[in-house]
Amino acid sequence: MKDQRWNKVTTSMLAAFAMGMGAFLLLVFLSEPGFVFIVDHANLLFHEAGHPIIGIFSTRLETYGGTIGQLVFPIALAVSFWRKGQTLSFAGAIIWFFENWLNIARYMADAREQVLPLVGGGDHDWANIFGRWRILAHDTQIAQAVRILGWTGMIIPCTWVVWLWWRQRGEPEVTPDFDLITK
Repeated sequence: MKDQRWNKVTTSMLAAFAMGMGAFLLLVFLSEPGFVFIVDHANLLFHEAGHPIIGIFSTRLETYGGTIGQLVFPIALAVSFWRKGQTLSFAGAIIWFFENWLNIARYMADAREQVLPLVGGGDHDWANIFGRWRILAHDTQIAQAVRILGWTGMIIPCTWVVWLWWRQRGEPEVTPDFDLITK
């Protein structure tokens, strides 16, 4: 069965993807838990930009803007890659999205203790959010659930790429039919 939506995953593409994921996982495990060097420095920029952008629309929601900001960019990329049928780029953007959850979980788990250094020494977003929701005492349990969802969310696109490769073996390489995608 020919898959018109996604670019074919060749064996060499799968090998490159696996090596990239291996390098990424090595970086994750060598980094401080919940803060992947380089990746989360970039995510921090999106996080901090999210506060004033959301703040334009609502001062009450400004606290949520940081987390929203760091999640919006990978989702925007994922949507763009999905529309183009770019298999590995889509999977990478989804992995990036869920890697953010590890960092968010780290921040959530710090809500009561507040030992993480904050940019500009400002307020702790998740202490404010959990306090507002009256669930501050559950910060570490919520963070653990978010961490598990983050890891699960990174595993699923990897599994999907392998499944596509398996399913598409032996098929000729075709480009996605963009007319079908945009209809």
